[in-house]
This record gives sequence, structure tokens and C-alpha cells, in this order.
Amino acid sequence: MNNLDLRPLSVGEVLDRTFALYRNYFVLFIGISAIPQILLLIVNLCQVFFLASSGLPVPGSARPTTVPPSIGSPGTVGAVVGLGFLVVVVTLVAILLSQGATVIAVSEIYLGRTITIGESFRRVLGEIGTLLAVMILNGLAILAGFLLLVVPGIYVMCRLIVSVPAALLEQLGAREAIERSWALARDNAGRAFLIIALYFALSFAAAGLLTFPFQMLILLQKNSPSMVLVYMGLAQVGAFIANVLVTPVMTIASSILYYDLRVRKEAFDLQLMLTPLGGPLDRPVTGGVPKTFS
Repeated sequence: MNNLDLRPLSVGEVLDRTFALYRNYFVLFIGISAIPQILLLIVNLCQVFFLASSGLPVPGSARPTTVPPSIGSPGTVGAVVGLGFLVVVVTLVAILLSQGATVIAVSEIYLGRTITIGESFRRVLGEIGTLLAVMILNGLAILAGFLLLVVPGIYVMCRLIVSVPAALLEQLGAREAIERSWALARDNAGRAFLIIALYFALSFAAAGLLTFPFQMLILLQKNSPSMVLVYMGLAQVGAFIANVLVTPVMTIASSILYYDLRVRKEAFDLQLMLTPLGGPLDRPVTGGVPKTFS
């Protein structure tokens, strides 16, 4: 899909282009999504099997009749805390790598160039710190909005939908990327909401199909710790597959929306605005980015 026409797109056209890109470059986007998630799957499986091998009660299983002496020991508690912390760190890294590499891949496709999975990851590695800062600021802003009776949180989420593409493609700092997204998405929160709603619908559907059956089996086999362990492992594999399949949809759609908003608000020709080597997008000389949210 080269030489994409740069024109204002309806929500339907944004989604149609999202699924067309996903379908035509399926191996690329699945690879970008899967590689970081594989490490997370391994860590999650290790956590499940550690709980079982240590004699700790596995969620969903019947309470053991005897308490192994290792439970509550400093070593066991430390290992559980350490594994939990490792899961959080690996989850953050997986999200940052997959999101960033997908944005870069979409950008290259828009330029009519080819890019590999490895090149996508290589180009995003140097931006991990910025992307982490963007994620933290996004999370804090959305959390503050949700504390104000949910609706403001949804609105903030919609206005910040293109902060990651802005940070990567314009090489902005975290605060600048947040402000840039807020400015670009002004008067377009409804379109962003439809994209986010579709993503969550797909996520719930995939999770229901690939993890819910195993969760039900865990409840049905709660008196059999060995079977509970097997089904918990399968539930983790199901969650891995669901995340790998669905995650690219949101990132591709937000990247396309970013380009669409720039076409609508800044009337730029993408082929002229991007440098030949895939450098940052220039912002318009006039108009600028507001220093405060509006």
C-alpha cells in the first residue's frame, strides 16, 4: 500500500485504512507486537509456576489443608515481590517497544518505503525514555480526569490519543508531545473516542474468546491444583495471543489519525514534510503548539 492519498478521512476511512495496513503488512505488525510480548509471557508463566512450586495457593484453587513451611519466609516473600516487580517492568517495556516500533513502521509505509521488524525496534530504542515519560504523563492526566467522575477522563484520553506519534515523528519531549496531541485532537475527541471504543471492544472479545474458557475451567477444577496450574498457564498463553493480535490495531489507527489531523489542520504534503531518511516531521511555522491546554 504505497502512495497513500493524503486527504481528510472520515472515521470509517481511518479504520478501513487501519485494517488494510494491518492485513497487507500482517507479518510486520504481528512480529513487532509479539516479540516484546514473548518476554512478558515467559515472566508470567514463571510467576505462575513459582507460586505452585513454592506451595503458595494458586488463585482459583482450593485452599491447601496444610501450610508449607516456606510460605511467609523472607526468601519466598522476596521472590514473590521481585517477580511482581519484574512483571510490571517487562509489561512497560513491552508496551513502549511495540507502540513505538509500530508508529515508526506505519510512518515508513506512508513514505512508500520498506522496513523490517528489527529496524523498527532499533529506531525506537533511543526514544524509550521519552515514551516512558509520555506514558506517565498520559496516565496521570487520564487518572486525574477519571477522578472527576469518569467522563473527563475519557475526554482526556481522546485528546491525548496521538501523543506517542507526535513524540516519535516530531522528536518532541514528553510535555511537548502531550501539548501537541491536545492541540491536534481539538474538536476531534469524538472521532478518537470511536477508535478507542473499537479497540476496547476487540480487546474484550479476544480476551473472552482466548482466556475466559480457561478461567472457567480453573473454577471448575479448583480442587485439583495440578489442573488449575495447567489452565492458568493456558490462560496466560491465551492472553498473550489476544494482546498480540489486538494491540497493533490501536497503534496503527492512532498513527493514521495523527496524519489525518495534520492534513486537516495544517494542510501539509507528507512527502515534502518528511525528510528522505525518515527524520522528524516539521511543525508548521505559524500556528505552533499551545503552551497550555485549551
